Amino acid sequence: MAAHVPPVADERESLIAYLDQQRDAFVSVAHGLTEEQIRLTPTAGTLSIGGLVKHVTTCERGWTERMAAAPDAPGPPDRSLEEQATAWGDDFRVTDGDTLETLLAGLAAQGDVTREVLRTADLGAPVPVPRDAPWFPHDVDAWSVRWVAMHLVEELARHAGHADIVRESIDGATMYELVAAREGWPETPWLKPWRRAEASTA
Repeated sequence: MAAHVPPVADERESLIAYLDQQRDAFVSVAHGLTEEQIRLTPTAGTLSIGGLVKHVTTCERGWTERMAAAPDAPGPPDRSLEEQATAWGDDFRVTDGDTLETLLAGLAAQGDVTREVLRTADLGAPVPVPRDAPWFPHDVDAWSVRWVAMHLVEELARHAGHADIVRESIDGATMYELVAAREGWPETPWLKPWRRAEASTA
């Protein structure tokens, strides 16, 4: 995807296009990384590129299930509240079985599901507010599907920003350099497409 969302015709198309753009940012930020590098946590925190891709996939899946079920709540989780609490944060952890390819494929597949839901959903349908975490409001009974879709844009954009910082901490690469490398932009005096640094022979 280019650096900007293409022109859109209406609200539904806007929501889909901006979600696609933010999702694509994770493909750019991971461009050229090795399997070792997607596991690195180079900042003071514990975030990695692979972990962020894994988390936003899980996050998007949960919110999309809520949009698809509206005006009802989605079915109950297959784990108890205690089991969910024990597993809290697991979606930020890259396991031995995860690869950059599988993580990005999972994100792309979830994008297909989200896109299809938003193509057909009633954007005004109420989405019941969850009650299983302290950050959900207690004075609101439901959001609309459009609210949830905008919240998803917010979630993906926030974590894409985290990923930008992690990537720059790994090898100094920034987003426009990475997009330029992916899309074959010409080199200019102010922007050079990212290239992998040559290993030192010293």
